[in-house]
Amino acid sequence: MRLEDYLYDLPEEKIAQQGVEPRDHSRLMVVERGRGVREHARFYDLPRFLRSGDLLVFNETKVIPARLFGEKEGGARVEALLVRQQSPERWWAMVKPGRRLKPGARVRFGPLAAEVVAVDETGLRLLAFDAPVLEHLADLGQTPLPPYIHRPVAPERYQTVYARREGSVAAPTAGLHFTPRLMDELAEMGVEQARIVLHVGPGTFQPVKGSIEEHRMHAEYYQVPAEAAALVNRALAEGRRVIAVGTTVVRTLESAFVPGSGLRPGAGETRLFIRPPYEFRVVGGLITNFHLPGSTLLMLVAAFAGYQVTMNAYREALRGDYRFFSLGDAMLIL
Repeated sequence: MRLEDYLYDLPEEKIAQQGVEPRDHSRLMVVERGRGVREHARFYDLPRFLRSGDLLVFNETKVIPARLFGEKEGGARVEALLVRQQSPERWWAMVKPGRRLKPGARVRFGPLAAEVVAVDETGLRLLAFDAPVLEHLADLGQTPLPPYIHRPVAPERYQTVYARREGSVAAPTAGLHFTPRLMDELAEMGVEQARIVLHVGPGTFQPVKGSIEEHRMHAEYYQVPAEAAALVNRALAEGRRVIAVGTTVVRTLESAFVPGSGLRPGAGETRLFIRPPYEFRVVGGLITNFHLPGSTLLMLVAAFAGYQVTMNAYREALRGDYRFFSLGDAMLIL
């Protein structure tokens, strides 16, 4: 398919600038795969659409204050967005301006000094800092909100209530709708819950330029604990639904699945770009937000729900005053 097939007109006022409070009062569009929109509800209605034995899989990554401002030797201003950790002192980063920061260049971010030691094929710089980075970010960094959010957002509101593992530059936004009360209610009705980690990088949101076939995703780190793998494999063996809370969970589960063996526990990196046609091997349901036109996330949703179903649902969301993007409303696809 062509990139143009995934474009749609989105008025600026449809882009959510603040999250709904309470979190689970956001709108929820329920969609049947291959068929279409089934119902309009609120996120707190989620238990009505799930059943005992379903397995929800959450991404417990935590957003870090990954945007740093510093100076190159000589005084030029530099902005860095930490993308992926290689070690406590070494991070791959998007750097602006980046063209002149070749290996050997040095930058200072407050008390931290860093040297550019490598540049990858996508233009990311590997920064070697003189001290572990995470322990300094609370004082030096800023939460990197998406560019379409123009109002201040409290850091805790751009964090899921179950976030635990530091490392993301963006929130896994489908999880922003959950509250502890809702999670407890689901558990009490017999919905199982598993936790994985995928540290979200900017590659998840990188626009597709040119042909879809030539688009290359940035690598993102993931980890599947042994307990999560066992829960998923048992659900699959028993014919129960595995429902991903967000596209990051979809990409993790599909990346870590080994045909004939099941979901493999452990850590790795994924560049998996899911688009039609794609045969899903693990995921049987998806909770997700409404994504940017022409984005890889929209293509993933189209691969899961069906292209025409997805685009029709988006048109209905636009007519029905749904709120779009990271702080917007949600879709449940079953």
